[in-house]
Amino acid sequence: MTRTPIRLAVRALILHRDRLLLVNAYPGGQSDLWCAPGGGAEPGASLADNLAREVWEETGLSIAAERPAGINEFHDPGSGFHQVDIFFHARISGGALDPAWADPEAVVSRRRFFARAELGTIRFKPDTLPRMAFDGAEGAAAVYDGLERLVR
Repeated sequence: MTRTPIRLAVRALILHRDRLLLVNAYPGGQSDLWCAPGGGAEPGASLADNLAREVWEETGLSIAAERPAGINEFHDPGSGFHQVDIFFHARISGGALDPAWADPEAVVSRRRFFARAELGTIRFKPDTLPRMAFDGAEGAAAVYDGLERLVR
């Protein structure tokens, strides 16, 4: 197996009216799996700037990154793909979820705010997402969600 570099990504935990913003990042709804908005970090830009860019692309929202909330890593043993996601609490600083918004990369097919109780009715990753988002009070320790197998 060829070793590939570990991919670094950033994800935003955006709570608005006690609801968490999640995206379905599977073109054409190929999967029912939801995740926090975000994506790959580009060299030469800060993690906060990468996060703002990714959230804008996927949601049309402007955000301000706040404190780190956790780290998750996942891999695909078959392909060697390995990604480390750094989660940040973030707040909306502009824009609104517009139903007509289209992800310029055509990856995100749906965006929606979920109450914590609703998370029990959907598939999402990582497993620690509710804890990071809803239990991450100011001063709380960041969560580490160890290496898990990639799911679709």
